[in-house]
Amino acid sequence: MSTLPRSTSKGTMNPASIPGLPMFHARPVSDFDVGINSSAAWTGSLERAVGDPSLSDDEGEDDEEERGRSARALYKFEGKVEFRELNVEAGDEIEVLKEEVGDGWSLVKVEKNGEVGLLPQSYYTFTSDFMAAPDLNLPARKREASAQSITPRGSPKLEPEQLPLLPQHTGEWFPSFRHSLLGGKALNRFSSFVTSGAEEWVLKGSPTEPEVVPHSREATFSDEEEGLSNRLSRVTFGEADRHFVDVGPSWKTKVPPFRVLVHSPSKRASTLSGAYTIYNVTSLFHATGTDDDPPPGSHVRVTVQRRFSHFVVLHTALSRRLPGLALPPLPEKQYAGRFSTEFVEARRGDLERYLGRIVRHPVARYAEVLTFFLGCESETEWKKQVPYHLALPPAGPSFYAHVFHPAFNLDAEDAAEAVERFDNHTKAIGKGVQSLRNIFGQVRESRIEMSKAERLLSYSLLSLITSKPLASAPTTGISEQDDEYTGRTNGLMNQEGAWCWREGCTDCLRLTKAIQRTSETLQSVADLYDVYARRTQLATHESMKTVAHPSSLYGGVVETHRSTLSRFKIAAAEQCADEEMVARCETVLNTTMAEMDTYHTQKLEDFRSLATDHLDGEIAFYEQILSRLESARRAFDSPQYNDLARSPRQPSIYERDLEHPRLTPKALPQPCPHVFDSAPMRPVSVAIQEGVGMLFGGTSPVRSSVFGKFW
Repeated sequence: MSTLPRSTSKGTMNPASIPGLPMFHARPVSDFDVGINSSAAWTGSLERAVGDPSLSDDEGEDDEEERGRSARALYKFEGKVEFRELNVEAGDEIEVLKEEVGDGWSLVKVEKNGEVGLLPQSYYTFTSDFMAAPDLNLPARKREASAQSITPRGSPKLEPEQLPLLPQHTGEWFPSFRHSLLGGKALNRFSSFVTSGAEEWVLKGSPTEPEVVPHSREATFSDEEEGLSNRLSRVTFGEADRHFVDVGPSWKTKVPPFRVLVHSPSKRASTLSGAYTIYNVTSLFHATGTDDDPPPGSHVRVTVQRRFSHFVVLHTALSRRLPGLALPPLPEKQYAGRFSTEFVEARRGDLERYLGRIVRHPVARYAEVLTFFLGCESETEWKKQVPYHLALPPAGPSFYAHVFHPAFNLDAEDAAEAVERFDNHTKAIGKGVQSLRNIFGQVRESRIEMSKAERLLSYSLLSLITSKPLASAPTTGISEQDDEYTGRTNGLMNQEGAWCWREGCTDCLRLTKAIQRTSETLQSVADLYDVYARRTQLATHESMKTVAHPSSLYGGVVETHRSTLSRFKIAAAEQCADEEMVARCETVLNTTMAEMDTYHTQKLEDFRSLATDHLDGEIAFYEQILSRLESARRAFDSPQYNDLARSPRQPSIYERDLEHPRLTPKALPQPCPHVFDSAPMRPVSVAIQEGVGMLFGGTSPVRSSVFGKFW
């Protein structure tokens, strides 16, 4: 039986409350970049750093002893004032007061206006790294082979004084620059090959090899008196951090699959954070350990309450601890209209699909932070343990150091062909799904039009048997003399309300009441069309986001795979092959190939579910229509038809609508946009080239901030 472990009662201390512990110890500095973090994720980090005087509302006076390093902005950045973010232009001179304040942000000061605030680390470079070179006669250098310039090995990191940099545009200047200062690493800090730690793992291996011990709460969580820094210094890699790749390559499942439901949203209020929405998150486990036909009552349920900021904590921690996986994006935060019924339901569905993708992944489903997220029922324990999970250093190369796979589990040529086919396939699926989403929107609009048509037909039948004119109805073929007749004119209806000029005509009474029932049935059919388009089909339209943009989601996997392949070929083809580097490349390739296999499995499940859900919805929809039409049809057959003459006709509830027919429905609700539906980000290589060109006197057009478009 798979159940979630309860959180321990032993909590963690606030780093700000530990005497003598600087705040920057709460998040150890890593040698690699964790990539771009969302604004929502940073908001949670900003709230946690309450003890940091550099982030307080009251700015202290400048201290000459705390002057930082000189830097220069590479790109334009438009920040948000409420998040203490700065606005800088490309080329602005800045002073970095604290390089690492959490989640890839730095505390900087703009020289031109003296403003102090936050700026992403990827948006600036230190100008002290580029020193003016004296007039030296450098010896002529022979042009090295391209392979050696791309992947240098064993080259020491020289200081600028040892090897001055000359801004040349010819020869081997750029490879020498990277060779000397970056140790062979790529300059592109946004590259997934770099940010995931794969490049550092391939070039150097894991910087530290902590002992892998069986995971336990006692080994991970210490008493409150020890402090956060002592706990982080004793972090070990347990069973949840060991990942196995089976033959395929494919991930080996360690935990049986289970379901997660996000339901019953409710609005809450807090004196500190204001109003917010809380969601119930229920995990369903099967006692039999399988998803195939579980017996009744075999589910083990664990229900917790989570708000959106809790999901941000989960996503941030997962992204840092599982850098080699293609994790789904977290829905973006919204401020306007976030308590409306439509938005809350859309957000609930997005969060449920997000958790569904997480727990379906064979590796992410047993992550420690996910177990904590789904199983911690105490709000007090949640507040105690969250700082620990957020303060854990990014896994980086250590992630790949704990991936185990069989020897000779892949072929380099097959891996190269597979990634090209996979990349083309995901791009084609992205285009096809986008077209499908647009067409499905038109299908939903057509359902609304059918609803209007059925309603108009109903009004027309009712207008026919009552001789009451229908407002806004087509008047083709109707003369002006016909307009003088109304329902009060003698001969149009008898005293029993029958559609006849004869009094006491039972045959016309039966016919009139049967046609009236048909008109009312058409009204119910029109309602079915309207509700089906607004609810059932909206849910299907929303679920299409699950399969949208696979190329963007797996772009980092593809990029890491290709970069590793190039390193693999160079390391294996040289005269003195580096077997250790080849083995590390194979580990990364096994990881990326396993991720491609995971997408293949999830694609089968997703599209099968989409098709069956749509067909089931259509069948149920048309069965309801068929049931209503059959009921209306039986009114024209005996014995029901004969029974209609026993009583006079009662006015229809829809007769009052003939003067003001309901033919203008409300706007059809549309699904919330996918995170990747925004304007595409320009290639990072272009931005890097423009930034470097600006630093060395080149000209490049200044563009708007990428973050500004999303935030």
